[in-house]
Amino acid sequence: MTQSFEVTATPRTSQGKSASRRLRRDGKVPAILYGADQEPSALELIHNDLVLQSDHESFYSTILTLKVAGRVDEKVVIKAMQRHPVRPLIMHCDFLRVSDNEEISLRIPVHFLNADSCPAVKSGGGSVHHFISDVEVTCLPKDLPTHIDVVMNTVGLGKTLHLKELPLPAGVRVTSIVRGGDPMMPVVT
Repeated sequence: MTQSFEVTATPRTSQGKSASRRLRRDGKVPAILYGADQEPSALELIHNDLVLQSDHESFYSTILTLKVAGRVDEKVVIKAMQRHPVRPLIMHCDFLRVSDNEEISLRIPVHFLNADSCPAVKSGGGSVHHFISDVEVTCLPKDLPTHIDVVMNTVGLGKTLHLKELPLPAGVRVTSIVRGGDPMMPVVT
């Protein structure tokens, strides 16, 4: 089931380090919206609302609806989120506008299913070793998966599943392979 997220923001007029500190002190998060051949927009978000939504894994790999006061709703993805190194605070957020006919690259989590009931582990005495927990994919926004499922029943004892063997939906490609990276990089063994 795909979950949809709506992020509410207001335009930010003051910028700079001092202005950002004032926003954070008032329980808000400075943000920027860019992309799709449009001018960047400075925004401010309510911190607690953003924290509640960011607790969901799919928040980072889903196309979000950004509602800015006085503007038309926009489809966006999170490109970067800066967090405080010690305290549980979001310091800044970068949103990228999404165009329906332009490909995007985004990191997607990989879920390993049935690892404990895998025949190689259960009866073969093997163990499962994960080499990645997410993978960067390139696709059109309509094809963007929220996660990639790897069924461990297909991985036998002493076998390795490589990057090129990931079960990807139609229209989705691994970005590193597209850019000439190693398709034989191990995912799980």
